[in-house]
Amino acid sequence: MPHPATMTQGPGAPFAPHLRRLLEFTEPDRDDVCLDVARGQGPMPAALWPQVRHVTAVDALPPPAPGRRGGRMSTVTFGTGLGTGPVRILGGPDDRGRPGTGRGGAPPRHDITTGHRGTPDPVRVRADATALPYRDGSFTLVTARFSLFALGAPDRVLRELLRVCRPGGRLIIADLVRGNLAQPDRDRIERLRDPDHPGTPSIAAVTDLITTAGASIRRLDVFTVERPLEPWLAGARDPDAADRIRTALLDEVDGGPRTGAKPRVIGGELWFTQSWAHVAAEPI
Repeated sequence: MPHPATMTQGPGAPFAPHLRRLLEFTEPDRDDVCLDVARGQGPMPAALWPQVRHVTAVDALPPPAPGRRGGRMSTVTFGTGLGTGPVRILGGPDDRGRPGTGRGGAPPRHDITTGHRGTPDPVRVRADATALPYRDGSFTLVTARFSLFALGAPDRVLRELLRVCRPGGRLIIADLVRGNLAQPDRDRIERLRDPDHPGTPSIAAVTDLITTAGASIRRLDVFTVERPLEPWLAGARDPDAADRIRTALLDEVDGGPRTGAKPRVIGGELWFTQSWAHVAAEPI
C-alpha cells in the first residue's frame, strides 16, 4: 500500500519518513567519505553528516550545451569544519608557488584525504555534473537524490558518479520510476507542473542504465508514495498549469479519465501517488 509522505521530527530538523527510509537504505558508516550530487540544495548532506566522517555537497549544474566549452573547475577549497585545514588539492601550487595542473594540462582534480567525523563541508560546490572536480575513487559513498535524470544526460552523469566512487564503495540513486509495464501517460501531469521534466523512467531502464555504465546492483527498494497535492503544486511554474492538474485529478476522483496519479481525497485534501526507487550499486 502507499506510504503517506508526512513529516516526523529528526535530530535538529524535520525529516520526512522517506528520507529516513533512504538513510536506512544507504547504510552510512562512520568512516565514510561522502559526496552528494543534487540539483539545488538537497537534504542529504545534513541528514548524512552526523553519521559519517566527511560530507561534500555539490549543487550540480546541467551539462554544457553542445558547442559550449565545459571542463572541470580549477580552483575549489574544501574545508573540513573544525580547524583541520583544507583537504589536499592534487596539482596545487608547487614548492615555488606556481599553480599546478592535472595530467595533460587539464584543471586539477581534488583529493579528499582529510576530514573530521561528523563535520559537514561548509563549502557548497557548484560543478558540471558530468565533470566533477575530484580525482578517481575519492569517495566511499556517493548519493544522488532526484537529480540523475533531472540534470540531463543521465548516462554521462552516472559514469561521472561512478568515476569518483572508490572501488568497493557505494553509489545510491533515489529517483522517480514507473512500473516496467506502466504507460508513460503519468508524465503528462509531471510536465504540466515542470515543462523540463525529463520523463519518468521504468525500473528496468534505471537498472539497465546503471549496469551499462559499469556497476553492479546490490539492492533495490521500490515503493509507492502517497502525498498531498498542494505542496507539490507549489513548485509549478505556471498557476494555470497547476489549476489544470488540480482539475484533472478531481475529475478522476469523480470517475473521469485516469491520469496515472491515482488521486483520492483524504480529510478534504487532494492526495496523489508516485513510485520511487532506491538503488544501491557498486563500481565494477
